[in-house]
Amino acid sequence: MRLQFADCILDRDTRELVRAGRVVPMPPKLFQLLETLVAARPKALSKSELHEALWPETFVSDANLANLVADLREALGDDARDARIIRTVQRFGYAFQAEAKPLRDSGGVPSAFRLVWGDREISLSEGENILGRDQGAVAWIDVYSVSRQHAKIVIAGDEAMLEDLGSKNGTFARGLPVLQPTSVADGDEIRIGTAVMTLRRFSGAATQTARTQ
Repeated sequence: MRLQFADCILDRDTRELVRAGRVVPMPPKLFQLLETLVAARPKALSKSELHEALWPETFVSDANLANLVADLREALGDDARDARIIRTVQRFGYAFQAEAKPLRDSGGVPSAFRLVWGDREISLSEGENILGRDQGAVAWIDVYSVSRQHAKIVIAGDEAMLEDLGSKNGTFARGLPVLQPTSVADGDEIRIGTAVMTLRRFSGAATQTARTQ
């Protein structure tokens, strides 16, 4: 089963964590901590419950758990001072607080994503796709209001995440400013600077059929 949260995808079958289109190395104990917190969400687990799950019948200090949580936050791109994913419950324990949703299986055939900008269609690949005025960008948007590396869209299976890259004139999805990695879907309007485009998603089955005709 795969779950998406923030810019991450957790695959509990393959025991992998993908963040922003890249596999994050996860030692077994770190993955077990993430799994335990995700399974209990949104319930907060006490330190004693986590100790029992991670180190059954073994004495370890609270520092071991605190260090493991810090490593997990680093792997997830989370920040203890402004936690989006792992929440500290003072004098108690920790909780997984990010919104997580299951990903549908596309039957092994990946979806195809494209950006439609005027009469142009820009194909997006699995992983990171940089949008900007840099001619090396996947989507070369030669508009004065667009930064050289303005934004990126990360494709992971059937999901697409939009992220601003510190641009001068901002990135918007569905009319709202993108201040953190944001999920975008088929038909969503995306604006970088003054360039307005539409994200289109074609199912894997439909794409495969079109290629064989």
